[in-house]
Amino acid sequence: MIYETVAAIDLGSNSFRLQVGRVVEDQIYTLDSLKEPVRLASGLTVDKRLDAAAQARALDALRRFGERLGGLDRGAVRAVATNALRVAKNAVEFLPLAEEALGFPIEVIAGREEARLIYLGASHSLPPAAHKRLVIDIGGGSTEFIIGKRHEPQLMESLYMGCVSYTLRFFPDRRIDRKRLREAQIAAAKEIELIAHDYQQTGWKEAVGSSGSARAIADVLELNSLNPNGESGITRAGLDRLCTLLVKAGSAEALDLPGVKGDRLPVFPGGVAIMSAIFQELGIERMVYADGALRLGVLYDLLGRFHHHDMRDATVAQFRRRYQVEGGQVERVEAKALAALAQLTDAAPDEADVQFLSWASRLHEIGISVAHNAYHKHGAYILTYADMPGFSKKDQGRLALLVLGHRGKLEKICSLPAADSAWTLVFCLRLAVLLHRTRDDRTIPDWRVSRSGNGFLVELPAEWLAANPWTAAAFTEEANVWRQVGRSYTVKSKPAGKTG
Repeated sequence: MIYETVAAIDLGSNSFRLQVGRVVEDQIYTLDSLKEPVRLASGLTVDKRLDAAAQARALDALRRFGERLGGLDRGAVRAVATNALRVAKNAVEFLPLAEEALGFPIEVIAGREEARLIYLGASHSLPPAAHKRLVIDIGGGSTEFIIGKRHEPQLMESLYMGCVSYTLRFFPDRRIDRKRLREAQIAAAKEIELIAHDYQQTGWKEAVGSSGSARAIADVLELNSLNPNGESGITRAGLDRLCTLLVKAGSAEALDLPGVKGDRLPVFPGGVAIMSAIFQELGIERMVYADGALRLGVLYDLLGRFHHHDMRDATVAQFRRRYQVEGGQVERVEAKALAALAQLTDAAPDEADVQFLSWASRLHEIGISVAHNAYHKHGAYILTYADMPGFSKKDQGRLALLVLGHRGKLEKICSLPAADSAWTLVFCLRLAVLLHRTRDDRTIPDWRVSRSGNGFLVELPAEWLAANPWTAAAFTEEANVWRQVGRSYTVKSKPAGKTG
């Protein structure tokens, strides 16, 4: 379904932001935007747990966003959370409260997925160009580096350093002196050294900064003529002058220069230290600013899904190639699994269930590339921890669970709520794999599936079961596996019908 109005929510480590846009053909025009300086990262305790005050600020902001989003369909809204919720040990407890406050699901995305979406947003807000661009986004808890061309990212990385975390670490009392600033710059430089070689080898023609820190630095440099020759954006010379002024002032609050907004002052020193280290380590002389970043990228990614250009489909295809999955077998399994799901659904199957069952079918054998023994476990591990562009961590977890559950005992997925549709998807995938154990294109009989109590009923022709004793024995074993988790699974033989 295509929506006229879409919205993106960015639960950043420094600020929460909402952007509402109107879709006109293949373009998105901003209708409204809201910003709340939640400072989620500043609420992370020493043992990486979000404290009560930070949670309260976050929930208050999300309730306000939820009011603005009233009336929008679930499919028209996408909320993503970044580094603070990636590292918070109590994120699992906090997220249900956050989703209730917002009224929409929230996805915690990996660092490289964040980088991909940032580049997508930045590239859509810049003039078209044929050359490579390096986009850098200093967030509250992480900094993303992306080299891309047009709207396609080519190299992506996320480093664990941000304006909030560095300000708290190196300027805890907000005092700035030359020694502290230098320590912050050196710490950032050590992180950047890990990626500098690959980025310089790939190369770029234009450096671009996005989001709050880059915007704040650019504003200060331009409004106070700190860049040489009246240049716009951020320059190395301008950064050096700004660092000198910060040290002389002794704090960001004492920096008597127009351009730094009040809500940015508390985290300004960390952002400046990181930016100056980036310029030094990557040899950048000048950087332009892009208005678009994560939120706009989320909106364009959402638009792509409407037009069936879902990045997740491309990722699944790429994983099939990388892990050399046998195409014929997964296509047979996918067809049977989707057919089973259709039989178990009174109306049209839920679109998300169809997608996940399809992806799981295509990827259920990727673990064979590691070892055939317990390959479902290897596959689930890969899907849990690999970078999968387009997928949130929650989506990856659901996909991994389906792959883990497609063979072997079911006790390993018993943490699933009894009413979760994943049980039905696991049934469909296991049935399809069982029907195609011979891994060939032989005809499958006129089979039927339906729900039965708290489980499933499988109907197969008696003659076919008699002619395939190996598979018949496997169905008996399958029934026992389901009974072990308290679910019924009945195999019923019936007079043979037409084949299909």
